[in-house]
Amino acid sequence: MAVVREFTLPDLGEGLTGAEIVRWLVQVGEVVAVDQPVVEVETAKAMVDVPCPYGGVVTARYGEEGAEVPVGAALITVAVPEGSDDGSAPPVSESAADGGSGNVLVGYGTSGPAARRRRVRLSAGPPRETVAVAPAGPLPVISPLVRRLAREHDVDLRQLKGSGPEGLILRADVERAVAAPAPTPAPAPAPAVAPEGERVPLRGVRGAVADKLARSRREIPDATCWVDADATELLAARAAMNAAGGPKVSVLALLARICTAALARFPELNATVDMEGREIIRLPEVHLGFAAQTDRGLVVPVVRDAQTRTIEGLSEEIARLTEAARTGTLAPAQLTGGTFTLNNYGVFGVDGSTPIINHPEAAMLGVGRIAPKPWVHQGELAVRQVVQLSFTFDHRVCDGGTAGGFLRYVADCVEQPLVLLRRL
Repeated sequence: MAVVREFTLPDLGEGLTGAEIVRWLVQVGEVVAVDQPVVEVETAKAMVDVPCPYGGVVTARYGEEGAEVPVGAALITVAVPEGSDDGSAPPVSESAADGGSGNVLVGYGTSGPAARRRRVRLSAGPPRETVAVAPAGPLPVISPLVRRLAREHDVDLRQLKGSGPEGLILRADVERAVAAPAPTPAPAPAPAVAPEGERVPLRGVRGAVADKLARSRREIPDATCWVDADATELLAARAAMNAAGGPKVSVLALLARICTAALARFPELNATVDMEGREIIRLPEVHLGFAAQTDRGLVVPVVRDAQTRTIEGLSEEIARLTEAARTGTLAPAQLTGGTFTLNNYGVFGVDGSTPIINHPEAAMLGVGRIAPKPWVHQGELAVRQVVQLSFTFDHRVCDGGTAGGFLRYVADCVEQPLVLLRRL
């Protein structure tokens, strides 16, 4: 005899309320072990392998690949032999977390305080409708089930008043709206025909990027300044460092080190704004994000405590995170918590741009391509390696003088990197 256990999509943390099924890792009838990954899902943060807390035979799977699944919805059922350990995973205790053991989602880490925050209790309860509150911002995150029901019945959620906690919109609110008689429409011209064309869903990483950029433009009064700089000596310094042997140093790592030095001089820019408290929060550590383009879209891995790292250490960590971004193995913790972002769009062969601040940060430095151009050097016209630097800042945290001072210091370090290196 066997006992059938139902495994539901666990709480993924980071304010996430659901995920998209990317690939099933098991088939019906297959034997699975405790904590064996059974499905690969994509959240707005990362790709995650979800382990099952039961050992036994898979009797059913729920959801096709490409389907969106809310937290708490059934994923699979497993027939567990009766009379044996049913394989259910108990909640992770603090002592277990300290030792790095217990059931965790693959890619969320297995030790340390940050990992303990991302451990999940794998529930065997029935599927349930989930409503979560977003970690920041004025609007709640509505359950995917509620959103789907609203779409099916053409209900505009923006017009509903939620009856749930803190005004959250529940399934019952949508059902009442569906049952209510539709108002008689006023005479109007014939509706415009929706444009034809391919419709691409805004979900996963692309959807998360869209939401974040739109929120940045909506909430942050940003301004941009820019300057051209002679990067010839910067490239020469990099070549000399790499010729000396040891770990190779990238241009991005040199720029990252320049940013940390500039933020030490202008700490107002390593900050975030709390409008509810009417406060600017200046942050002591520099968690430096850098934009990385991948097959799944734009992601911003974060180098923790960048201000404490050497140029070689920055180069090594940037290379490690870049490779993880390309292979889709970045954990959600490696994509959040940044305090300042460096965006090297020069790799696309363009000279300039106006960066959009990575909310809720206060500034971003953009770097164009380094290209040979005519330049007045030591009073004479010469061909030099020139780069355009663009700096976008939140005008609430500082005025133009501070932003201009920051950018000018960065440009000076690009043009005379040995001055910076002597101060390290």
